[in-house]
Amino acid sequence: MKKLLASFSAAILALSLSAQTGKVLDNLSMPSKILKMDRKYAVYLPPDYESSQRSYPVLYLLHGSGDDQTGWVQFGEVLTIADAAIKSGKATAMVIIMPDANTGKRGYENDVKNEWRYEDFFFQEFMPFVEKTYRIKAEKRYRAISGLSMGGGGTFTYALHHPELFSSACPLSASTGLLNREQLNNYRSFQGMEGITEADKEAYFKRQSVLYMVENMPDDQKKAVRWYIDCGDDDFLFEGNSLVHIAMRKKEIPHEFRIRNGGHTWTYWRESLPEVLEFVSMAFHQF
Repeated sequence: MKKLLASFSAAILALSLSAQTGKVLDNLSMPSKILKMDRKYAVYLPPDYESSQRSYPVLYLLHGSGDDQTGWVQFGEVLTIADAAIKSGKATAMVIIMPDANTGKRGYENDVKNEWRYEDFFFQEFMPFVEKTYRIKAEKRYRAISGLSMGGGGTFTYALHHPELFSSACPLSASTGLLNREQLNNYRSFQGMEGITEADKEAYFKRQSVLYMVENMPDDQKKAVRWYIDCGDDDFLFEGNSLVHIAMRKKEIPHEFRIRNGGHTWTYWRESLPEVLEFVSMAFHQF
């Protein structure tokens, strides 16, 4: 009888654990002095977050142009995909933070005049706020970044600007910015802006061109971040991603480069996300 009760209790416990799901909140906000407004964000909390006292690694997951902090929740199915990856053991339990970069101005960078300072907001206000609000391990080893399209560009630039902060970076179908200086004068982000000097443009190019930053990466930073780059063979951003891959090969920068069948679609990115979660989990454990 005791064995039967023990088996029954174990079965109930296993059923309870398997029934646990994570939680997504997608209409949260925080005040920003830098941007002079409240900024929204979404968060995924893993299944055992509320029942444990442990601290978790964190993945910053960036949306693309035209979306906001709800993009990965509504279209990317982050709750279902993250729960499945964690339950299968392919990914470690983690907190996933999804900021809004589509209010005020669109994009993750500081603008050419340094008047709209989203990147400064992200590092100086948003990350410290997140680390105070959630039980997150605030160390490089336990911090990763990923994103799609415009958010893939943000992933590239943030990890290249701050390799000391991220253990891994996973740009998906990324916008890689200006590919050469000849594109500077026709760059759409400069349209309608008065008084931009050639020095301003040059500084912006060096700060935002992924290809330029990779080609000029110091030797001591080549292994600072684990890179996973993924772009569909029918994606209109395929050229920029391929050129970055080639530049990384020439510079002997270790990275994973994936080309799969598909285009610039949520179907593609939903298939990418489980691979991203597995890749960043390896960094959380081993880097």
